[in-house]
Amino acid sequence: MKDLKKTRNIGIMAHIDAGKTTVSERVLYYTGKTYKMGEVHDGTAVMDYLEEEQRRGITITSAATKCPWRDHEINLIDTPGHIDFTAEVERSLRVLDGAVAIFDASEGVQAQSETVWRQGQRYDLPSLCFINKMDKVGADFEMCLESIRNKLLANPVPLQIPIGAADSFLGIIDLIKMKAFFFEAAHMGAKIREESLPDHLVDEAHLWRNRMIESVADFDDALMDCFLEDEPVEEELLYRAIRAGTLSNKVHPVLVGSALRYIGVQKLLDGVVSYLPSPLDRPETIGHAGHDQTKEVIVKCDPKQSLVALAFKIASDAHGDLSFLRIYRGTLKSGTRVLNVNRDKKENITRIYEMHAASKMNVDVAEAGDIVAVVGLKQTLTGDTICDTKKPVALPSISFPATVISMSIEPRSAADKAKLADALVALQREDPTFKHKTDPETGQTVISGMGELHLEVLQNKLVKNMGVNVRVGKPRVAYKEAITRLARAEGKFVRQTGGHGQYGHVVLEVEPCLPVEGSLGDRMQFETDLAAGAVPKEYFGSVERGAREGLGCGTLAGYPVVGLKVTLVDGSFHSADSSDLAFEQAAAISIEKAIKEAGPILLEPVMRVQVATPEANFGAVQASLLGRRGLITDCHLHGEMRVIDADVPLVEMFGYSSHLRSQTAGRGTFTMEPSTYEKVPEQVARQIIL
Repeated sequence: MKDLKKTRNIGIMAHIDAGKTTVSERVLYYTGKTYKMGEVHDGTAVMDYLEEEQRRGITITSAATKCPWRDHEINLIDTPGHIDFTAEVERSLRVLDGAVAIFDASEGVQAQSETVWRQGQRYDLPSLCFINKMDKVGADFEMCLESIRNKLLANPVPLQIPIGAADSFLGIIDLIKMKAFFFEAAHMGAKIREESLPDHLVDEAHLWRNRMIESVADFDDALMDCFLEDEPVEEELLYRAIRAGTLSNKVHPVLVGSALRYIGVQKLLDGVVSYLPSPLDRPETIGHAGHDQTKEVIVKCDPKQSLVALAFKIASDAHGDLSFLRIYRGTLKSGTRVLNVNRDKKENITRIYEMHAASKMNVDVAEAGDIVAVVGLKQTLTGDTICDTKKPVALPSISFPATVISMSIEPRSAADKAKLADALVALQREDPTFKHKTDPETGQTVISGMGELHLEVLQNKLVKNMGVNVRVGKPRVAYKEAITRLARAEGKFVRQTGGHGQYGHVVLEVEPCLPVEGSLGDRMQFETDLAAGAVPKEYFGSVERGAREGLGCGTLAGYPVVGLKVTLVDGSFHSADSSDLAFEQAAAISIEKAIKEAGPILLEPVMRVQVATPEANFGAVQASLLGRRGLITDCHLHGEMRVIDADVPLVEMFGYSSHLRSQTAGRGTFTMEPSTYEKVPEQVARQIIL
C-alpha cells in the first residue's frame, strides 16, 4: 500500500497566456515523464493534445498526468485559462487538494486570474503562487506581489526573489537556503548551479528573508521564539512554519522563474512537495447517507474502508466513455460492481487507467487519494458519486455557471440529422456548460454555451471528430425576465368529462426576492401561507412544480423568469376530482396572470471586460466601448499599454475581437467573463420584444 503522505493532487490555474501549459511541459521533462520538451508555440505540447488546442495555441480541456518527484507522486491537472472553458477549471479544482496559481510577471493579476483564484478559494484550496515570465519585457516582481495582495486579498510570502528582470533575468535567490541558483540553458535547465549570494544583492536578500520570517512566525512557536530573540533560524523551522501556514490557507508562498527559459521549475516542484497538502492533510469530506440529506457521513481518506469516489469529468472515447474519478475513500478494482448514488443505478467498472494526457496506462487497482479514468460507467454524469453497493454515500455535487449565449444549429443533410441528436447528447455528457434544446415554436435545435469561442470549438468538434456536418445561425443572448412589484392572481383548472373530472384552484402571490440589478441565477423561492385545509399538503409539491413550469416562459418575450418569491396564499379543492395534474395546471395559469400584473422587465447578461490597448488607440477604443453601452469602471497605464476595465452587455460584444484588431493594428487584446444580469434599456427591450 502506497504512502498517502507522499501523494500530491494539484492543479495549475491562471489567466490565458500566463504560461500554464509551458510550466506543465517542463514539469513532465524534469520528472522524467517525457524525454523531449514540448512547446505550445510549436503545437508539440503533450498536455495540449487536441488538434484544436494545437491549432489555436490555447488549452481547451483539462489534461491529467502523474509524475514522480523526490519520492513523491504528483497527480497534475493542467486547466484552461479562457473563461469560455471555466467548467474545466471548476470541476478540476473540486477534486484537487492544492493548486499552483501562475502569474505573468509583466501583467500581475489579470481578469481570469481573479476568477480561477475565487474558484480555488471556494473549495478552500491551499495555493502556491509562481511568478512566471520574469524574462519578459516589463517584468516587475514587486508589482506582481502587490496585485496578488490587493486584487486577490491573498497573503503572498516570497520564498525566492529574482536575480535581475527582463533581459537581465539570470536566476533566483532562495531565501530559506540563502543561496543563488542558476539554471544552465544549454542543458535545458536540467543542470542547476548553486552559488553564494551576489554581493550587490546580499542586503536585499536579508531584508526579504526577515519579512518572510515575520510573515510565517505565527505558525510555529519555536520559530516565533527565534524571531523575538533575534536568534538564527534553522531551515527546518522555516519549512515547518511555511507548510503550516500554507495548509491553513493563510499563507501563499511565492516562487519565481521563467518556464520558457527553463528557470525555476524544479524549485516549484520542490515547493509542491514541501508545502502543498497530501490527501491526508485535507479536511475530511462530508457526504450524506444515500438520499437521506439529514444523515451526514464523514468520508475519511482511508484505502481500507468502503469505496467512495466522485466522477468529475466524462470524455467520449472511441471505445466508450472515459469517466475521470477522484477516489476519496476505499479501493477500486477493475471488474468491480459499484453504485451510482445520484442515479440509483448499479454499474460495472471494466477497466481502470492511469492517465498521461492523451495516453493511458492500464492498472488493476486504485486507492483513496488517486485520480484515475475508468471505462464501463454508462449512466454516470459529471458530479455523480460512485460507491460501494452496500454502503451508499452521496458527496456534494459540482455546480456550474448558467449558459449565456445560444445559437441555432441544423444538419446539412438527412444523414447528418440522424447523427446530430446522438452527437449533441454526447457533447452534453462531456461538458456540463453545454446545453441543447428544440425551440417549440420554430422546431430549430438551439445550442447554448459560455461564449462564442466555446460554441465555435464545439461546432468544430461536431464536424471533425464526430463527422456531423452542420450549419449554425448567429449567436443569441440568453436573456431573462424579472418582476418589479408584488402581484396576486387566481388560477382555476376545471374539466368535467363523465366520471372523475379535474379540479384545481390556487391563488398565488409573486414578489421580487432579489435586487433586479444583480446576478439572479435561476432560482425561485416557494412558500405557503394559507388557511389550514384550503389546499391539502399533498398538493403543495404539484403547485410548486406548476409554478416553476410557468416561469420557464415569460410574458414579454418568452424568456425564463428569475429572482422571485412565489407564495401560495389561497385555493380550494374537490374531494373526488382534485389531482396533482389539476393543481399543476392551475398554478401555471395563476403564475402567468400574476407575472403580467407584476411589472415584468427584460434582463441581459453583462460581461466584465478588460481591454489592453496601445496609448495611441486609447481614445478610439474607449469610445467604441461606450458606444456598445459599456460602463468604464477603471483605467490605468501598464507599461506602454492602457488597460481599460468595463462592464458591457454581452449582446454588444459579438464580433468585438475583429473590431479591436482593426482599431489597434492587431496590438490590442481583451478578455471577458460573466459579471451580472441587468435591466435592458426600454428602447433596446422594445426591439427584442418585437
